[in-house]
Amino acid sequence: MRKPSPTGELIRLAWPVYIAQIAMMANGVVDTVMAGRLSVVDLAAVGIGASIQVTILMSLTGVLLALPPLIAHLHGAGRPAEIGREVQQSLWVSLALCIAAVILLRHPHPFIALAELQPAVESKVRAYLDASAWGAPAVFAFRTFFGLLMGIGRPRLAMNFNLAALALKPLLNAVFMYGLWGLPALGGPGCAVATAVDYWLIGVAAWAWCLGSPEYATLKLRQRLSLPDWQVIAAFLRLGVPIALTFIADVSAFTFMALFIARLGPVMSAAHQIAANLAAFAFILPLSIGNATAILAGRALGAGNPRRARQMSWRGIRLGLACGLAVSSIFWLGAGGIAALYTANAQVRAVAAHLIVLVGCYHLADALQAVAVNALRGYKKSTIPMLIYTTGLWGLGLGGGVALGLTNACGPPRGAAGFWLAAVTSLGLVGAAVALYLDRVSRRAL
Repeated sequence: MRKPSPTGELIRLAWPVYIAQIAMMANGVVDTVMAGRLSVVDLAAVGIGASIQVTILMSLTGVLLALPPLIAHLHGAGRPAEIGREVQQSLWVSLALCIAAVILLRHPHPFIALAELQPAVESKVRAYLDASAWGAPAVFAFRTFFGLLMGIGRPRLAMNFNLAALALKPLLNAVFMYGLWGLPALGGPGCAVATAVDYWLIGVAAWAWCLGSPEYATLKLRQRLSLPDWQVIAAFLRLGVPIALTFIADVSAFTFMALFIARLGPVMSAAHQIAANLAAFAFILPLSIGNATAILAGRALGAGNPRRARQMSWRGIRLGLACGLAVSSIFWLGAGGIAALYTANAQVRAVAAHLIVLVGCYHLADALQAVAVNALRGYKKSTIPMLIYTTGLWGLGLGGGVALGLTNACGPPRGAAGFWLAAVTSLGLVGAAVALYLDRVSRRAL
C-alpha cells in the first residue's frame, strides 16, 4: 500500500479530532435547547453554570495537553513500554488537578459574586456546579485517555467515544431534567447530572476497552500503578503548565472583551456574541490540524528525524492557512446572510454583519497561531509562546480594544468593532511571533 503524503497524514489525524470536538460542542447545544423548554430561569442557570464549569475544567485540563506530544516522542523513538509509565504519572497530575476542580466547583463564590445573580438563578447555578463536581474525576480520566490515543496517533477511537457520549446525552438529559422513570425532575441542574453520568459511562468504557485490548499490551498500561516520580512529573508540568496558562490568557482575554462590550448596551453585546460564537466554532478546524501537527512533529523528533518534524510543522501551517482562507471567505462573502440566521433584529443584524467581516480576518490569524503553537508543543516548547500570548492578547489585544472601543484616544470610539480590530491586530502579531519562534526552534533542531 502506498504511503500517504505528509498532507494526507495530517488530514488522517486531524479529521477525527475535528469530529470529536464538534461532538463536545454539540453537547452544550443539546443542554441549551432542552433547558429552553423549561423556563427562563433554567435556561439562564444552565448558561451561567456551563460557563463557570467550562472555565474551571478547561483551564485545569489544559495541563494535560502536555501528554500527547510526550507520548508521541516515545512512540516515535520506538519505546512503547515507557508510554505506560508516562500515562501513570499523568494520572497523578490528573488527580491533583481534579481535587482543585472539585473544590472550585463546590465553592464557586467568586464567580457567583462577580455575576450578581438573582436568588432563583443562583440556587440553580450552585446545584448545577455541585453536580458537575461529581463528574470531574471522569472528565480528567477521559481527557487522559484522549491524550494517550492522540499521542499514539489513534484519534478515531476517541472520536467514537465522543460520538457515543453525544448520542446518550439527550436521553440522560430527559431522565434527569424532566424526571422520567420515577426520578425527580431536577430542571436545569439535571443537565449537569446527565453530563456527569455520561462522562462516567464513557470514561469507564473507554479505559476498559483500552486496558482489555491486546493491541495496547505493548504500552504496559496494565502494570501496577507506580508511586509518583517527581522527576517525570516535573518534566510534565514544565510543558503542561505554560500550555494551560496560554489557554487561560486566551479565554480570559475573550471573557473580559465580552464584559467590556456589555457596557455598550444589548445591541452591541448581542452582535458580539454572534461574532464570538462564529470565531469559536471556526477555531475547531485549525485546532484539529494543529493537534495532528504536534503529534507528527513529536513522533519525528522522537525518531531522531528533525528534518521531517520541520517539514510536518510547515505543512500543517500551510494546510491550516488554506482551510482558514476558505472559512474566512465564507464569512466575508456571506456576512449579512450569516447574521440573519442568528437574529431577526435589524439593528443587531447590521452590527453583527460588520463584525463577521472582522471575524474573517481574525480567523486567518487564528489559523496561523493555532497550528504554530501546537507544532511548538511537538518540540516540547511552551514557555516562550505563553509569554507571547500573555503580552499580545492582554496588552495589545484587550488594552487596544479598550482604547479603540471605549475611548477617543485613537479617534471616535468604535464600539464592538474597536475591540475586534484590536483582537485581529494582536492575534496576527502573536501568530507571526509564534511562527517565527517555530522557525528558529525547528532550524536549531536540524
